[in-house]
Amino acid sequence: MTDISSPGVLPASPSFTWMRARLSRVIAFGLGSGLVRPAPGTWGTLLAWVLWLPIVRVLEAPVHQGIFLLAAFALGVWACDRAGRDLGVPDHGGMVWDEMVAFWIVLWLIPGSTVAQAFGFLLFRLFDILKPPPIAHFDRRLKNGLGVMWDDLIAAFYTLLVFALYLRIAG
Repeated sequence: MTDISSPGVLPASPSFTWMRARLSRVIAFGLGSGLVRPAPGTWGTLLAWVLWLPIVRVLEAPVHQGIFLLAAFALGVWACDRAGRDLGVPDHGGMVWDEMVAFWIVLWLIPGSTVAQAFGFLLFRLFDILKPPPIAHFDRRLKNGLGVMWDDLIAAFYTLLVFALYLRIAG
């Protein structure tokens, strides 16, 4: 693993030292969770789940939570774009802020029980990994910060759609 000391040298695999050199990298790599192997997207989603409780305790009003999510999305577009350019890889697997924000949106809109959240976690990871249409299309075509964030929003949408169908049928 190579640490970069000059802007022209890219790491074979990003390190903690490389990540912490810029705020955009810390954000894009999910506060370091994107450096964990294997399955960095799953680790980033788990961190998002852990962080959700303190977020909603601080931001009690749903409107404040929604504003936070919009800000987190916008921050992710910037951070993932910048980190992708730094790496020379527009959508590096270690950039997990997209998973985190998308899963926060899922957690914001589904029932708050542990069982519902665990089901949401599994569904979200399934859609994010399998990338059913049009997720795979956007994942291949949009190669910038917005593209990194967008395909995970669609995975979140699919997760929420399954929840809505379940609640409609069961309810």
